[in-house]
Amino acid sequence: MIEKTIRAFLDQVKFPEIIVPDFSGLDWVQTTDRLRQSFYRASRAIESDAPMLAEMSNLPVEGADGTLQARLYVPLAAGIGAGPAIVFFHGGGFVLGDLDSHDMICRRLAHAARCRVISIDYRLAPEHKFPLAHLDAEAAWSWIIGHADHLKFDPERIAVAGDSAGGNLAAFVCQEMNRQGGPMPAYQLLLYPLVQFVDIRSKKLTFQEGGFFISPNLYDYFRDAYIEHKTDRMDPRVSPLFAEDEDFRGLPPAHFVLCGWDPLKDEGRAYADKLASFGVPVTIREHPGMVHGFMNMTAVSNAVREAIHDCGVVAGRALGALKPTEN
Repeated sequence: MIEKTIRAFLDQVKFPEIIVPDFSGLDWVQTTDRLRQSFYRASRAIESDAPMLAEMSNLPVEGADGTLQARLYVPLAAGIGAGPAIVFFHGGGFVLGDLDSHDMICRRLAHAARCRVISIDYRLAPEHKFPLAHLDAEAAWSWIIGHADHLKFDPERIAVAGDSAGGNLAAFVCQEMNRQGGPMPAYQLLLYPLVQFVDIRSKKLTFQEGGFFISPNLYDYFRDAYIEHKTDRMDPRVSPLFAEDEDFRGLPPAHFVLCGWDPLKDEGRAYADKLASFGVPVTIREHPGMVHGFMNMTAVSNAVREAIHDCGVVAGRALGALKPTEN
């Protein structure tokens, strides 16, 4: 069953559903604005017990076609020298989300992992179509590697992370660096990732048919907002599950966070299994009572805060910021 406090929150917050036979006559500007406003209200609850950090600051990074905004989180335990770090890409179906919507996730992740975290505000659809978000993610990764000394990041211990569409971008960066022979992330933290953008309507869904942050109709909306041409849906950049076998060999270790009430759970597990089949070390933590997007609900449930702490500890240990027994 869905965790009680999460279900109560979902009953109160009516995230707008997109119910149309097709999107040919849709007012994209008005609909996207409505979704963004709802997402803003739902994901920005203030917490009184947010962890203290040594520093939190906004800074520019280089995107594919100009400057992007980013936010740097430095935990109290980071120390003064270069150390491990996490590059974070927010979720939201490539349409929603920004630095503020995922601020609390990043604060808690930095605190738990004892790593610096940098969150990237990549360009969103429908204003910016595929592959621009992916090109921004690649460019931001390259910029961060090139400025690791200035950021006090150990270039050998930088992970990529993201939730949902952000998990897609994190997986893409790993595969793309593999294809190019570029600097590879040391680790990937994939939080209920979107790993294919073809279809979820064949799945049997119950509550989540009209659920929070993702449903068949919202999935189609996000997909068509970002991907202009149907032939691009299978492109391995946006559907890394369908990448060539050689794109999986040599990828960095991965930790998956999956949700019991999430239409993307099965393909997340399929991606984890595919990584493992090519010798990539994989760990999985499933939260049976949670829904897609649950990590945005830190003000709602202590279980959410514990889940973020748990994955932060896993990443911190993998990057050497925490000893194997520390939590």
